[in-house]
Amino acid sequence: MNKGLALVFAVIGTLLLTAISYAMSIGNGWLVGLFSILSIGFIGFGFVVKAKLRKRNGG
Repeated sequence: MNKGLALVFAVIGTLLLTAISYAMSIGNGWLVGLFSILSIGFIGFGFVVKAKLRKRNGG
C-alpha cells in the first residue's frame, strides 16, 4: 500500500474513532453503535485492500 493511500485510511479511521468518542460524550447510544459498525467495517476494508495490493504486487 502506498503512503498516500495508507494516510487516507489512517485519517478516516481516526475520524471514525473520534466520532465514536464524541457520540459517547453526548450520550447518544445509536450514534455510538452506528460509528462503531462503520469503524470496524472501514478498518476491515483497509485490511482487504492491503492484502489485494500485496497479492497483485507479488509481495
